[in-house]
Amino acid sequence: MTIVRWDSVRDMGAREEQLGRMLASFYGRPQEDLTRGAWVPAVDIYSNGQHELVLKAELPDMKEEQIELTVEDNTLTLRGEKKLDTEVTEEQFHRIERSYGSFARTFALPPTVDAGKVSAEYKAGVLTVRLPLREEAKPKQIKVAVAAA
Repeated sequence: MTIVRWDSVRDMGAREEQLGRMLASFYGRPQEDLTRGAWVPAVDIYSNGQHELVLKAELPDMKEEQIELTVEDNTLTLRGEKKLDTEVTEEQFHRIERSYGSFARTFALPPTVDAGKVSAEYKAGVLTVRLPLREEAKPKQIKVAVAAA
């Protein structure tokens, strides 16, 4: 029987590699699933100085007709499908890292949003949705009268 000296650094490195492979298989997606996997477009929502909310969604490589936007019952729903390029066959790919597939995102809107005046523009792969607030939601300045004593 051969006696092997224990090397803590080498053993720790091996354990770290095993843990990394285990987590990658649990959290990671195999490359062949990327074409079928679900993806969620990144979104920013902010208030601008024109008394409206603005939603910007990154939808690269999509056509306007592939995007569906609805506002109903104080809920904004963004749906679509990003399809794999049909000009390139699956056999021609060497690597697929971009995500494809259907997506749906819903956002609860404050009751002060005027659903009848919502507008959207799609430009350079970014969808910009403008959600104006109702007139009654705008702040009003009230003049305070000073009573004589």
